Amino acid sequence: MLILLILCGAVSCAACALLLRWGRVSARRYGDSVPQRFHAGHVPRLGGVAMMLGCTVGWAWIVISENWLRVPSQINLSSASAVGLWAVAMIAVAGGVGEDLTHRLKASWRLAFTVVAGAAAAGLLGLSIPSLGIGTLQTWWDATPWPGVALAVFAVAGLPHAFNLIDGYNGLAGLVALICCFALAYVCLANGDRQLAAVVLVLAGATAGFLLWNYPRGLIFAGDGGAYLWGVVIAIACVQLVQRYSAVSPWFPVLLLIYPVWETLFSMYRKLARGQSPGVADALHFHQLIYRRIVRGVFDDDEARRMLMRNNRTSPYLWGFTVLTVIPAVLFWRNTPMLVAFTALFVVSYVWAYVSIIRFKVPRWLRR
Repeated sequence: MLILLILCGAVSCAACALLLRWGRVSARRYGDSVPQRFHAGHVPRLGGVAMMLGCTVGWAWIVISENWLRVPSQINLSSASAVGLWAVAMIAVAGGVGEDLTHRLKASWRLAFTVVAGAAAAGLLGLSIPSLGIGTLQTWWDATPWPGVALAVFAVAGLPHAFNLIDGYNGLAGLVALICCFALAYVCLANGDRQLAAVVLVLAGATAGFLLWNYPRGLIFAGDGGAYLWGVVIAIACVQLVQRYSAVSPWFPVLLLIYPVWETLFSMYRKLARGQSPGVADALHFHQLIYRRIVRGVFDDDEARRMLMRNNRTSPYLWGFTVLTVIPAVLFWRNTPMLVAFTALFVVSYVWAYVSIIRFKVPRWLRR
């Protein structure tokens, strides 16, 4: 497992270095007036390409080392499963990278790519969510397999956009994905599943290699391609974990990923409440409010450096927010009532924090 982390990290890191040299042309097409822009200069948004290359090498190495080199790793990832996982990830990443290169791909087209990826995951990998963890609904849920398949497709299609929504500052979405990968690997190994643990650790290694360039210097961004890669692979791993082991509560992935998921749902609600389309970008996401109203200005003669330092100071607030959900998810991964309670606690805490920031009622000790 450690070899996988190092290998994928090295490949991703090297690929980022190459993209830094040859990928700046595409960065010039990114407008200066878009609401998501919180950096100076032209930064390539092709980190997803580097991470996808790292994952490709990692998954291929698992198959080659076991089937051809006869290395006894006990991961047992078949060629068919590896190719299916790679194909699903590639479909989603292709849509994201198309936007990262052109900055003209409509949100409906990007959604179509992830929906196709979700349908492909259900077909190639046999994804289905067998239970909701709610006893009164289980009889209805068991009556037909289609609700479980539909929910699995929805998860794989939706989580990439949730990660894309929180991908606004250096290291923010990348470290959230890294934390989730390690939490998933822990629960997989607790159930004796080295195969699924290896799959997410490959993604963790590729993400770590990317983060070496992304945080704190912000030399390359994950882009839509990177966010879609995180979302698709993590969603597939979550569904397969719940599908394979009845001891794992279906609410474990819900609490584990509640920050990006709830950020997406809440953003859709507030946009619809204001009469806007949920697909319209704005600058009122939780992380953007923290940047503007909690992280105070930095005094430096260079404007670009001031923006970079404020950017870097924003992410740790959200990392802490994520850890507060990941820890109980890992501790109570088989206890549905506790997971539901912590999920509800997060939702209430998020809404309270958001409203407090909007109304300028942030405690003094939180402002830096």
